[in-house]
Amino acid sequence: MSVEERLQDVRDKIAKAAEEAGREPDSVSLVAVSKTFDAEHIRPTIEAGQRVFGENRVQEAQGKWPALKAETPTIELHLIGPLQSNKAADAVAFFDVVETVDREKIAHALAEEVKQQGRSIRFYIQVNTGLEPQKAGIAPDDVAAFVALCRDELGMQIEGLMCIPPVDENPGPHFALLAKLAGENGLEKLSMGMSGDFETAIGFGATSVRVGSAIFGTR
Repeated sequence: MSVEERLQDVRDKIAKAAEEAGREPDSVSLVAVSKTFDAEHIRPTIEAGQRVFGENRVQEAQGKWPALKAETPTIELHLIGPLQSNKAADAVAFFDVVETVDREKIAHALAEEVKQQGRSIRFYIQVNTGLEPQKAGIAPDDVAAFVALCRDELGMQIEGLMCIPPVDENPGPHFALLAKLAGENGLEKLSMGMSGDFETAIGFGATSVRVGSAIFGTR
C-alpha cells in the first residue's frame, strides 16, 4: 500500500470506530506522527489533505517543517515527545500544540516563553497512567493540583490530557482513567491511542489519536 492508501485506511478506521461509539467521525482528530520521516515521505500525506502532524524532537522538526509549512500554511504541528527546559523557547516558537507538559519545571519554562513570545500555544498534560518509573508524566493523583498550577497560576492554555499506556497492558483501563481525570478537571480534549490501539481509544472518548507506523510504515 502507498502512504496515501494507508492514510485513507486509518481515516476509514477512525470513522468506523467513532460511529460504533455513537460519535461523529469528525469529533476525532488524526495526528499523523511523522517523526524520523523526511519531507519527501510526508508530502504525499499533505497532498492527500492531512494537516495535523506530530513530532518527537524539536531539532528534527526545525530541520524539515519550515519548507513544508511555507507550502501549506494551514499545517498544525504537535510536539508529542519529551521536552527539556532548555528547548522550551524553541518549542513555543515552532509548535502549535505541546502535548507533553509533564513536570513543574517545564510548565514554568513554557509559561514564561509564551509570555515572552506572545504566542498562543495550546498544551496537554501528560499523565503517567501506569505509574511506570521509566516514563514521563504526572501521577493520576497529582493531576488536579498540576492542572490548577498550569491553568490558574501560570495562565497556560491547557486543552486536555495525554497518555501512553504500558505496552504490556490492556489500554482500555488507562484510557478510561484519562477520560475520568479530564472530566474531573473540566478538560474536553483527550490525546490517546496510537497505531496499535487508536480504535479502542476512540471508544473511550479520544478526541485525537497519534498514528505513525500505520500511515508511514515501519521506521
